[in-house]
Amino acid sequence: MAAAVAPALCSCLMGPRSVEIQGMAYVPGIAIGQLCRGFDGGAGSVALVTPRDQCVPDVLPAGICVVEGAPFSHRTIALRELGIPVVLIDSVQAGALEQGVPTVVDGETGLVVNGPAAHRLCPGNTTPAPTGPVVTADGVPVTILASVRSASAAHAAADAGATAIGLVRTEFLMPAGSQPPDRGYFEEAFATLCEAAAPLPVTFRLIDIAADKVPSWMPEAQRIGGALGVQGVRLYDDEWLRVVVEAQLDALAALAATCDLRVLLPFLTRRGELEHWAAVVRDLLPEGVPLGAMVETPLAALDLVGWLDTASFVAIGCNDLMQCLFAADRDRPELRGYLDPHAPPMFRFFRLVAEGAGGRLADVRLCGLLPQLPGMLPVLLGMGYRAFSVDPPLIPYLARDVRSVRVDEAARLADRVCSARDSREVKTLLGDAGPGLVRTRG
Repeated sequence: MAAAVAPALCSCLMGPRSVEIQGMAYVPGIAIGQLCRGFDGGAGSVALVTPRDQCVPDVLPAGICVVEGAPFSHRTIALRELGIPVVLIDSVQAGALEQGVPTVVDGETGLVVNGPAAHRLCPGNTTPAPTGPVVTADGVPVTILASVRSASAAHAAADAGATAIGLVRTEFLMPAGSQPPDRGYFEEAFATLCEAAAPLPVTFRLIDIAADKVPSWMPEAQRIGGALGVQGVRLYDDEWLRVVVEAQLDALAALAATCDLRVLLPFLTRRGELEHWAAVVRDLLPEGVPLGAMVETPLAALDLVGWLDTASFVAIGCNDLMQCLFAADRDRPELRGYLDPHAPPMFRFFRLVAEGAGGRLADVRLCGLLPQLPGMLPVLLGMGYRAFSVDPPLIPYLARDVRSVRVDEAARLADRVCSARDSREVKTLLGDAGPGLVRTRG
């Protein structure tokens, strides 16, 4: 799609004062509308927002430009499930845009056109159509699963051609109010999601509370801490949360007879921790329900074979893993520059993890933003990864990209990326011009 869109964009920049911006591609698709500050412009607008704009309206804009957004933050990632084009830009680029004029957002290339020239680009339906099993150009099967936080997203994932629902973020399936949910609530919520995803298998991650995911019913005295605080299973021994976890497990046990489900334990950091909670959970579930481990720290990622002695599968949470590697809270916009997805040492780490998994790499899935960023998927395929859990709107695009990859060529690309001197060289290898361009035409 990018090759077809770019010439059209260039040819349309001929009116009085049209501005072209190269931002960070975030959610693919093309949208056109009047540029408006915030989400008040309605369906015919392109919303210009900041990370502080939390309340997304019921009537969505055609597209979104996020100013100074942190790409790996929970708040920004939530925009990916909306299914509309999103581009991330900086404040200098935002200052060059004129509000109230036609604006085109290309969420696959990161290009934004603002001004009269936008009228000359007529966006059509550019989403690739699902075309069956996903295999590389040389016939290697690849599994593309969906990460979701709602029944509507699960339905969209099934329509988009997902192999399965690889991660349900159950902490977002919560009722409003100050009372913790019970078994009856979870039975209904989980059954609704399974019905929406049918006939796909569904992996439910047990509730994962963290500093930026605090439910309204959490006791005020409970302290979570920062990005590496008391979270995930570290809270499961606390009575106020244990009853909620047990309610989730009781609901899943009841649902197992009618839904092809798996269960995932969040934020495990030690093998002994996995062994303890695996025993607790298996006592509450029917025999045969697969149990997975969410690995989000470097030490855990380097011990996958040991973890797979207890877990049926491992899901590597790339977003949290990266904030450990780079020592930067992914939810703080001022630290977004530290979370560099093009850093060669990061790729060398992921290759080391893949090599350490050996013959068990087929039981490992990568979750999070990293495999969804432009150019990243071939590198990870070249390292041997074959399963990816991604946001539903990205599934058709990633499936299309997989079909163009030859594994031998991808392996050579992975070698070159891992041997690169710096992030700039990696970007060049991946064909990423990077954000920063502001050009006025006309």
